[in-house]
Amino acid sequence: MSLLAQIREKAAQKQKTIVLPEGLEERTLQAIKPIVDNKIARPILLGDEGEIRGLASKIGADISGAEIVNPVKTPYFDDYVQAFYEMRKNKGVDLDKAKESMLNPLYFASMMVKMGQADGEVAGAENTTGNVLRPALQIIKTQPGISAVSGAFIMIVPDCEYGHNGIFVFADCAVTPVPTAEQLADFAKASVNTAVELCDIDDPKIGMLSFSTKGSASHEVVEKVAKATAIAKEKFPELKIDGELQADAALVPKVGASKAPGSPVAGQCNILIFPDLQAGNIGYKLVQRLAKAEAIGPILQGMAKPVNDLSRGCSVEDIVNVVAMTAVRA
Repeated sequence: MSLLAQIREKAAQKQKTIVLPEGLEERTLQAIKPIVDNKIARPILLGDEGEIRGLASKIGADISGAEIVNPVKTPYFDDYVQAFYEMRKNKGVDLDKAKESMLNPLYFASMMVKMGQADGEVAGAENTTGNVLRPALQIIKTQPGISAVSGAFIMIVPDCEYGHNGIFVFADCAVTPVPTAEQLADFAKASVNTAVELCDIDDPKIGMLSFSTKGSASHEVVEKVAKATAIAKEKFPELKIDGELQADAALVPKVGASKAPGSPVAGQCNILIFPDLQAGNIGYKLVQRLAKAEAIGPILQGMAKPVNDLSRGCSVEDIVNVVAMTAVRA
């Protein structure tokens, strides 16, 4: 069974409620039937019911298994406005601004997750990552002890002897352009959760990547990765982690033994933390294209409750899969 099939099966066992705030987005409507038929989640669409049903009928989408919620008509709309005002009044938000925010489906969806009326949120088919993340960070916030959100990709590399039978978690490939050492350490912890929950990697081993291995080169960007490794070891002593490591030292046993003798993870890593977003984004796309790897993501990591961002070029199947991953993590 493929990893995605396993994730869908896990989601079906949980039957979580996932809110999809882009209720007038055609691919989202077309994804409802496979989500419902495969019992992946209980979907909620946000928007005017007449408009949503009219568009679904026009494009031939069966949305009969979805709940439709019009934010302004809910009995708890005013409660959400008040709750958002209380959260953000110190940031200059008054009640009028709070009401305006709750009329935005992305803000309303995040509040549904915050208040427990949905277990997770999936959006981004027609919104930028920034638009999806902004309300989520304001309302749901990050996990305790995690300072920043990161975007991971699950990489499934065919005919690969490295990693977890060719499966890896790469981060951060989608969110933070120039992370601090503290943020890199938190990305490592969050990536372990992704590896365990979604990939069934029972022995996560983290390589903190650089162009240097254990002091073989000297530069401030190398020092940042070494510092991040030290912070992670102190903050999360349960992690199996080492750095700074070059990619070959992280992946290849012979190279790891030569370049980083005595390392607990060198040559065995299945989680790769990149030093910045440029490296992470370039790295995952190179592996995807040159090794014909499957790249699943981005998976937003570090949120207190699961929110996932779709690519605006996503397919219906992508939406179904991201809903499944969100449900598994809920």
